This record gives sequence, structure tokens and C-alpha cells, in this order.
Amino acid sequence: MNKNWFRKLFPRLQPAAAPRTRALAEAGDREAQFALGMTYGAGPDGLRDLPRARAWLERAAGQEHVLAQFNLAQMYAGGQGGEPDPAAAEHWLRRAAAHGDPGAQYQLGLRCQRAGFQTDLPAATEARIEAFKWFELAADQGYGPAASARETLNLSLNRAELAEARRRAAAFAVEVAA
Repeated sequence: MNKNWFRKLFPRLQPAAAPRTRALAEAGDREAQFALGMTYGAGPDGLRDLPRARAWLERAAGQEHVLAQFNLAQMYAGGQGGEPDPAAAEHWLRRAAAHGDPGAQYQLGLRCQRAGFQTDLPAATEARIEAFKWFELAADQGYGPAASARETLNLSLNRAELAEARRRAAAFAVEVAA
């Protein structure tokens, strides 16, 4: 009963696979790099090493591993494994969202929504439109909290803003599919 839930998702995290995973990661395999990053980031106390986790996730993220990009963004945002770096967090979050990760899209929507409450009117409107776009994209993939956030945000948009947000979401979906 002492097994972490994520071990079911990432079979390479099993202790017996560790030497092979490390060899693959060092040879440049992005899945193995991601597995090591997750192992060091969420492993048991003896194996938990956040700076190493961040380093392995960065290597995988640099090879367009979307889950590594998302997790790396979270580490940079929270200062896990080093100093917080909001710019790096934003960079990796945007890359993961651009690759279609619904969790990253939802988080980006939240960031845009918060910015919409902290700026002047033209910038606030733009931020709300972008937030709706990201919520729409995440909700369309079945990401639960995004649908609720989208509907709540819908109340603060006028018809033209809503139409623009939906147009952007549709254009993004077409662009990603191409």
C-alpha cells in the first residue's frame, strides 16, 4: 500500500528499471529523462532530489516532451529545485499549452484571467479573451475545471469579446492539428 499512484502511469519508475532508465536518459531518450525527473521530483525521501528532477525535466522538455514541459513550468513557478523563475515558468507553460496539454492550457488561462483583473481596461479585455481561449481549449479536451472556469469567465465578456475568444480557440485548434 506504500506505492505512489504515479507508478502506475510511469512504468519506468519501478526500481528494477532504474539502471536501464538512467542509461537511456543519459543517451538522450526523452521518455527516460522524464521518468528520472519524475522519480527525483516525487520519489521517496531517499531518492527525492529536486535540483536533479529539474535538470532531467529540462532535458526532456527541451526535446518537446509535453508533460516534462508542464512539470518543469510548475517547478520553476514554485521554486522547486532552485530559485523561482517566473519567466522560465511562463516559457515552459506556454510551450506545453501550445503542444495541446490541457493542464497547461488551463493554468495559462488562470494566469491570463488573473492578469485581466490587474491591468487597465484594454489590457484587461485582452487578458480575459486569452483566458477564455485557453479555458475553451482545455475544456474541449475534457479537462474538468476548465469548463467551469470558462463558463464563469463567459459572464464577464460581451458578445464581441466572446466571439473573438472562440475564434482564437478555433484558429489555435486548426493550427495545432496541421
